[in-house]
Amino acid sequence: MLRFLRVFVRVGLLVVVLSGIGVALFAHSLDRQERGDVAAADGIVVLTGGADRISDGLALLERGKGRRLFISGVHAGVPTEMLKRQHAARAALFDCCVDLDFQARNTYENALETRRWVAANDFRSLVLVTASYHLPRARLEFEAAMPAVLIHPYPVVPEASRIRRWWQEPALIRILALEFVKYWAASLRVTLGLPGR
Repeated sequence: MLRFLRVFVRVGLLVVVLSGIGVALFAHSLDRQERGDVAAADGIVVLTGGADRISDGLALLERGKGRRLFISGVHAGVPTEMLKRQHAARAALFDCCVDLDFQARNTYENALETRRWVAANDFRSLVLVTASYHLPRARLEFEAAMPAVLIHPYPVVPEASRIRRWWQEPALIRILALEFVKYWAASLRVTLGLPGR
């Protein structure tokens, strides 16, 4: 029994060390600043979850980086008028070129709802706007759902200084560790061809 406990502790420590290295490498791979530009595409999709994402998506639409903008994962209790008020300087874009998705509850569903929108508009390319730490998993899900659609990633880095020193921020460490686990779980699921949820 004692030998078993020693082996168990050693394996546990090894898992912790390897996980820590994995999270560190994942954090190091993330964009530390927003890109100044991105290739134009047929459409732009923003995944909700941060205030800067919608602003950046609207700015890209205004700059002609896509013909329409799809905001995926909008909370059912958020009316379009509220979004227009929050982005008053670009409110006119909502009337002509913005579509909202109130169905998606996670990244996998974001990809499925976007696939429907892409098919309805006969699009062949997308600019994908989300947080830098979320982008690897989002891109994985989108490429799996739409292998024929070209995805141009656009990372949003609202607090670049925090990303640069992530190891000093307990809350950010938790976010990155969770996203690292979710990314590898999604990778395994996609590799095995299993359905998401």
